[in-house]
Amino acid sequence: MHKGIIALDLDGTLLNSDKQLTPGNLSALERAAAVGYVIVPTTGRFFGAMPEVIRQLPFLRYAITINGAQVEDLKTGEVIYRAEMPWQQCIELMQLLDTLPVIYDCYMDNDAFMTEELKQYIDEFISSPHYRKMFHDLRKPVPELKAYLAQRKTDIQKVQFFMKDPQLRLQLLEELPQRFADICVSSSVPGNLEVNQARANKGEALLALAAHLGLKREDTISFGDGLNDISMLKTAGIGVAMANACPEALAAADRTTLSCDEDGVAYAIDQICF
Repeated sequence: MHKGIIALDLDGTLLNSDKQLTPGNLSALERAAAVGYVIVPTTGRFFGAMPEVIRQLPFLRYAITINGAQVEDLKTGEVIYRAEMPWQQCIELMQLLDTLPVIYDCYMDNDAFMTEELKQYIDEFISSPHYRKMFHDLRKPVPELKAYLAQRKTDIQKVQFFMKDPQLRLQLLEELPQRFADICVSSSVPGNLEVNQARANKGEALLALAAHLGLKREDTISFGDGLNDISMLKTAGIGVAMANACPEALAAADRTTLSCDEDGVAYAIDQICF
């Protein structure tokens, strides 16, 4: 019998600033799982891009990925929830991005693709060494992404782009939902924006998983620190923001815990679950 769901963002939340799962947080997850909580990584990444230490957790059964575009039963391969954008709309969005000083990629079929020419600018647009390496390693280059999408004709899980100008980022955060129908725009790391189908958010994905497991909203706990965590911080029975969270996430949460570098997840689990 499931006691509840603990949904956890990764970067800046469950993982510390060095992208590590600390012994303290791991111990808290193990104890929560042992008493019946379903531990669910809830991330902007696709499953294969999650750190191996997370993917190999022995109690892991479900994952919410790509900002809520997919909820998967990792044991059976069943997709419990899916929310994707029409490929034609994504080509239109990329045509706009081509006129701006940005680099972009997309997620499709739980993989990431990027125009080959744009990959050479990753180091210029992405400041974090960790994310630079991840982009170099995980983005599959194609000759031209829009042409590739037109050839594949497969709906898109996410379009992501990076820019250097913080004012442009704020402008696009406001303008894109007005220009393109049925999308949501969020951010998970400095300098990026992420576009998903409007129903592809962590909050709706969390409710879909809860319903699948026969649980109520009140049975869910969520942890987050970024803009793409706001929906699940608001939706969960208890939404917990990290001390290092952005102001919007702090405002959306029911309570605040210690930072990701102080085992804030473990601290809150001990308070709430035991």
